Amino acid sequence: MSALSLRGITKSFAGNQILNGVSLDIGAGEFIALVGPSGCGKSTLLRVLAGLDHADRGEILIGGKDMSGVAAADRNIAMVFQSYALYPHLTASENIAVPLAMRRLSTTQRLPLIGSLMPGQRATCAAIARDVREMATSLKIEHLLDRKPGQMSGGQRQRVALARAMVRRPSIFLMDEPLSNLDANLRVHARGEIVDLHRRAGVPTLYVTHDQAEALSMADRVAVMMGGRLLQIASPEVIYDDPAHIEVARFIGQPRINQLPAEAEDGVISFGDLRLPLKNPPAGKMPVTLAIRPEFVSLDRNRQDGLAARIERVEFLGSEVILYCRLDAIGETVIAKVQPPEAAGLAAGDPVGLRLDTGRIMAFAEDGRRLAARAGAGNGLAAGDIARERAHG
Repeated sequence: MSALSLRGITKSFAGNQILNGVSLDIGAGEFIALVGPSGCGKSTLLRVLAGLDHADRGEILIGGKDMSGVAAADRNIAMVFQSYALYPHLTASENIAVPLAMRRLSTTQRLPLIGSLMPGQRATCAAIARDVREMATSLKIEHLLDRKPGQMSGGQRQRVALARAMVRRPSIFLMDEPLSNLDANLRVHARGEIVDLHRRAGVPTLYVTHDQAEALSMADRVAVMMGGRLLQIASPEVIYDDPAHIEVARFIGQPRINQLPAEAEDGVISFGDLRLPLKNPPAGKMPVTLAIRPEFVSLDRNRQDGLAARIERVEFLGSEVILYCRLDAIGETVIAKVQPPEAAGLAAGDPVGLRLDTGRIMAFAEDGRRLAARAGAGNGLAAGDIARERAHG
């Protein structure tokens, strides 16, 4: 049984469909990153799951129990927001203690003066203080307990927000872009902290982000959302290497994946001299899109083989060089990611040959679905080599 199951979640605002039949299962202790462009419905799905918004249709099952109509406070779900949502007038210790005080103390026991006179209040407060310090120690923020949010850095506030969410021992942990306010270096460090925290706590986690690097580096599985639908849910490796839809291929990967117009007929995809046979060929003749990652495009500087092209732009990134090249035959731009020695001395305007690793080429139909090429279609051969192989049987 999944720790969390979403079944056909649908949500509209003012007639606009935000979520369109979203279904998702999260196993016990699993970390799933929900990734997609701004406005695709990620945060709305998180709010519906937390009980802050109500779905128009669908079910939310936690531990097999339907929680769709249960109030947010009774779902035992902890959430970390993009803004951290810390109370500015409270210390870190007091902020972390808020959810425990709300659960363990009665309304009267929480009153400033009268509360201390109520039976059991001091013992409960002492237990809360112990739990707060234990959580702060596990996150290495015990030195911040007496500081207010205005006296802390963004990374410190983020850890306090995580401590406040985790201290109540939730059954589900939700994060809505918690690192978006941090600088680049701190974000990389914070990723590791969140993954370590998740492993120690063992709580099923749904992590919403628009940053694909976060999703691929942190998650057990990645769920890609576009237009209120989940297009693919798989491991980071599968999402990157074997996208099921052209929109997934376009969104995941930096620099962007190369896309080339081609044609499929009689079970064979044609692009210039390149021929790729299909496992399950569509009937008739149809346009298709070929896609290949920039790291699987290599250079032939002597232009003796490959696709003739001319460099438009060179981006030196230290450990790698990104080349933007325009194909002579069709005028499309192809991006190549190469090592600095391969690109040494190249500049905009220089002619080059581009070799495509045919074992890494993907084909997509007009509706965006993936088409499967036959195994053994070649690996690392140039377009001209494939054509000559077919011509000579």
